Amino acid sequence: MLAAMSGGVDSAVAAARAAEAGHEVTGVHLALSSNPQSFRTGARGCCTIEDSRDARRAADVIGIPFYVWDLAERFREDVIDDFVAEYAAGRTPNPCLRCNEKIKFAALLDKAIALGFDAVCTGHYARIVDLPSGERELHRAVDMAKDQSYVLGVLTADQLAHSLFPLGDTTKDVIREEAERRGLAVAKKPDSHDICFIADGDTQGFLARHLGTAKGDIVDTDGTKLGEHDGAYGFTIGQRKGLRIGRPAADGKPRYVLDISPVNNTVTVGPAEGLDVLALTAIKPRWCGAEPVGAGEYTAQLRAHGEEVPVTAEMTGGELRVRLAAPARGIAPGQAVVLYDGTRVVGSATIATTERRPAGV
Repeated sequence: MLAAMSGGVDSAVAAARAAEAGHEVTGVHLALSSNPQSFRTGARGCCTIEDSRDARRAADVIGIPFYVWDLAERFREDVIDDFVAEYAAGRTPNPCLRCNEKIKFAALLDKAIALGFDAVCTGHYARIVDLPSGERELHRAVDMAKDQSYVLGVLTADQLAHSLFPLGDTTKDVIREEAERRGLAVAKKPDSHDICFIADGDTQGFLARHLGTAKGDIVDTDGTKLGEHDGAYGFTIGQRKGLRIGRPAADGKPRYVLDISPVNNTVTVGPAEGLDVLALTAIKPRWCGAEPVGAGEYTAQLRAHGEEVPVTAEMTGGELRVRLAAPARGIAPGQAVVLYDGTRVVGSATIATTERRPAGV
């Protein structure tokens, strides 16, 4: 079994548990940048030279072989370039989800299987349930505060068959205590946050360097110009701060970003109720098992840290049509909608369009 070791406490304990369970484990750290020093360090990263050294030390303590695999070119193409292209198109991508889909459970798993490993073990907080039929289901973690099933909803049944998530039934506090007992130096290492390949945390600056500046208008819902921006990619649906609007709204209420149009480089702002989404269509569905047939009732998570909402969903003409039981705000094209049946992950798709509540309703 191959254990993906990021250099953090979660993946280290996952590898240790896999080895203790009797698996023949080999640790591997993914080098995802041709210049690792350009990636975030300390508490903010998961792909730096520092992280590679932490992973190696953890592997030594566990007593397993350890290697570093260079997937920098694949990561740049499938994650970084995709991230930039999605923002350029006026969408809001989730790079961690894309990394799981394209790197950790595609490139890494494919290479592992080709080398004779039977599975990949990671420190994700999610559970795999084995059914009597031999099929496997992906479920939420016990620790809902750390649950990562949203970004794992892209995994297919075949990928789940070759995956192991040893932490899904444990809380984070217990994991840190266990790391201490095992003598792992990463026991108190802070969790990684934000986007690993944006070293200074300035997403807008990163996009400006890749896409250049392109001045455009900020307009109200009636088309009235309220201000200017340096690039529509610097805004996200639901954003309130940093709009640089010259005058307050007539009703005195704050404005939010309602729409981003890369075609005419325009950002449309309006009242909070303009963010209310009643339905959406999503493309590129990926199912964690068999594709659902007909309309069904589920709960859906619409953002990485969002709450579940009741929905009805159905595949129609190759698209997933989702209708929400109650309006939800801040839903942007490019994000993922992940369907759940209880704690079971049904599948994931990329939001393409949203249907808003009509004005004044």
